[in-house]
Amino acid sequence: MRLLSTRHLKGLLKSLSKLIEFHDVSYTYNKGTPLEKKALNHVSFSVDKGEFLAIIGHTGSGKSTLIQHLNGLLKPDTGKIIIDSQDTSGKGLKQLRKKVGIVFQYPEHQLFEETVYKDIEFGLIKHNIDEPERKLRIQETARIMELSDELLQKSPYELSGGQKRRAAIAGILVLQPDILVLDEPIAGLDPRGCNELFNIVNNLYSSKNITVILVSHSMETVADYAKRIIVMDNGNIIIDGNVNEVFLKDEELERNGLSVPQITKLMKKINLKNDKISREIFTVDQALEEIISYLEGKHD
Repeated sequence: MRLLSTRHLKGLLKSLSKLIEFHDVSYTYNKGTPLEKKALNHVSFSVDKGEFLAIIGHTGSGKSTLIQHLNGLLKPDTGKIIIDSQDTSGKGLKQLRKKVGIVFQYPEHQLFEETVYKDIEFGLIKHNIDEPERKLRIQETARIMELSDELLQKSPYELSGGQKRRAAIAGILVLQPDILVLDEPIAGLDPRGCNELFNIVNNLYSSKNITVILVSHSMETVADYAKRIIVMDNGNIIIDGNVNEVFLKDEELERNGLSVPQITKLMKKINLKNDKISREIFTVDQALEEIISYLEGKHD
């Protein structure tokens, strides 16, 4: 029996870790009409299990089109998409959509049941989950999303903006997806609501090893939480790297209608005055640590 070489073994393990694979994917809206627009142009990338990936780009860059391909809402004109070994162009979309939970912008607009509890329960009933299991899942999801028993019995329309957003996300999480896709999840929320929501999402990511894909215009949020960033422009992936690699390309980002976090801009200006202070700072916490370290003389 032939033994696998170390290189082949590493390659095999790497391939097994792939949860999402896009292979040369293209998609065009209104094909064959005067309104034809190519939204994805030969896009190829993969996502490992347990990644926290952010997708950024100006409006119309292809972000929303891309995420709608993740659970078969859209199917590629050319190319192939594999989600956890399943081709999205084939059968079994119901099972696929249990694996991939997409939270679109303003998901609270889809709340419609008499109570928050019934709204969260709705998807479980559609998937024929029995009542004892439904109760267990709802209790666990409500705890994760910080929805009290009192809130669960209220009408969704009685909740605050942040509570509604968390209730809507709970309706996705209760199906126990392997992949959670968040499309502009903080749109319309005040700073407190944003912090509450992302603290919960980050805890969920850390404790459940769930794969998170975040689409956001907030570079501060991306810098705080994402581990990897894909930058899109006109249906193409133009940058793919970790937070440091992407945000150090500030001039390229600006040419494509994007920016770096405000704190990065500030630290870059400080670095011009004092090069002992690093410009490679992308979050407020990093900035505080860098400045305290400098003041304590640790950079000497």
